[in-house]
Parts: sequence; structure tokens; C-alpha cells
Amino acid sequence: MTTSRIRILLIAAILSVTSVAGVVSTASATEGLPTTAAAANPYERGPAPTADSVGGNGPFSVSYSDVSAEDGPGFGGGRIFYPRDTSQGTFGVVAVSPGGGSVQASIGWLARGLATHGFVTIAMSNIANDDNAPERGRQLQAALDHLTRQAPAEVRRRIDTNRLAVAGHSLGGGGALFAARSNPSLKAAFAMAPWSVVSNWSGVGVPTALVGGGKDKTAPVDNFSIPMYEGLPDSTRKAFAELTEADHLTFTRSTPLVSTLAVSWVKRFVDGDTRYTRFLCPGPKGDKVTQYRSNCPFG
Repeated sequence: MTTSRIRILLIAAILSVTSVAGVVSTASATEGLPTTAAAANPYERGPAPTADSVGGNGPFSVSYSDVSAEDGPGFGGGRIFYPRDTSQGTFGVVAVSPGGGSVQASIGWLARGLATHGFVTIAMSNIANDDNAPERGRQLQAALDHLTRQAPAEVRRRIDTNRLAVAGHSLGGGGALFAARSNPSLKAAFAMAPWSVVSNWSGVGVPTALVGGGKDKTAPVDNFSIPMYEGLPDSTRKAFAELTEADHLTFTRSTPLVSTLAVSWVKRFVDGDTRYTRFLCPGPKGDKVTQYRSNCPFG
């Protein structure tokens, strides 16, 4: 082999090694960095929230579909609310239970409000007005089952069956905690002026928020909301707010502060949308809130 031929082969070998080293160096520098698609939250729905938007209706226009007691086995029927938009993928689901002696209309404001923020919801009626909290928990689960399996096609095609949550008022709020204890796959629970004789919720791992009224004589916070909050494990993401001027019926009508807490909680844990964390951590302040507790940050 001639000297010039040997020189050519050596140069080619050096160039080859340099090229491979450059590829390895580039891979090492970018390894572990998320792509834009992977870094984005696929469950974010709607624009970035503001203090005004979370306290009222959201950006989605909604339609509704009624469910009779006969059509909704296991619960007393109700009204389904769902976003008309189909361009942003499927939505999380929330079932909402009313208080004792009440029907779905008393919590329809919350179900509809959550729907305007990008959820499929049902404001349900219970089988009987005197159903206790455990029974309401079972009926909340039945309402979720109806939504995901038997609701009209235009509703079901909007539903993400892996992102389910519960909420309720009074006995329905207690029912939300029983549902969370029975179904650990739920993403969130939100209880307004909850009523239940049970205060030990050590088995609940579902992120749970409670809100009570400082003037509530039916479910005083010292007897219900606070023991229930303290009965949740510290390992469970949880929050409690006492609204200074609220009584038991405050939660049967739209209230900006309650809306802020409910929307932010459900958005944060059903959608995993961290844009809403700022409304929960450090939480609301001012003369409308007597106290706010949580185990922020929520990670």
C-alpha cells in the first residue's frame, strides 16, 4: 500500500471518530430534557385563569340533558351539563350531590359553573331526601357510572373516564367523602358545609377540600368541617376554608369565593392544571375568610 493511500485512510478514520463523538456529545447534552409536547399538560382546558374568571362562569358555553330517576339507576336522576366545544379533547367529570331535603336545583349552580370551566358534570337528586351520607356516597358513584356508561352519546364522547371527581353540600358533602374513601381512583373531592357523624377519614387518599360557614348552625365548622379536615391523613392533599359570613344555605347559591375554591380545586387535581395552584396556595385571605388551612405546596 502506498504512503499516500495510508494517509488517506488515516484521515478518514479520524473524521469518522470525530463525527461519532459529536453525535454522542449532542445526545448527552439533550438527554432527559422534555420536548415541548411532553412538557405541556394535555388536560389543560381554556385560557390561563384570572381572579375574576375563577369566581364566575368560565369560557365554555354549555348544554344540558336531563336524567329521570328511572333512567339513572342507583340515584334520583338529575341534570347533566357539558361543554359544547369538542375541539379540545375530552373533559373530566364531576358528580354533585345536594343536601338533606334538597333536590338537584340547589347545587345546579355549582355543576353548571364547573361545566363552563371545562368539565362534564351532573347535578343529581338523591333517591330520598333523608338518605344519609354513606348512601349519598354510593349514589354519587352511581351517577358517575351513569355518565361514563349510559349518558347520551353526545355526552359520553366528551368524557375522560379516567378523570372523575365528586362534590356535594351538607349530607351530600359528607357523601363526597364516603365516595372518596370507597373509590381511591377519584381525582378530587369537594365538600361544602359537609355533614357526617364520621370524622376519621384516615382511609382517604383522594385530594379533598372542605369549605364551611362561620354562621352555619346546621353543620357548625367546629363540629363537622374542622374534625373532618383533621381526620384526613397529612399525606392526602387537603384544604379547609371557613367563610366568615356564610350560613348553611350560602352554598345553595352561586358565591364567588366558593366558586374560586371549587373551580381551582377541581382544575388542579382533575386536570392537573398547576395554573390554578395560586388560588389555593397560600389560599384566600381577607375579612370574608375566618381561616384557611392546607398542606400546601401540592407538588
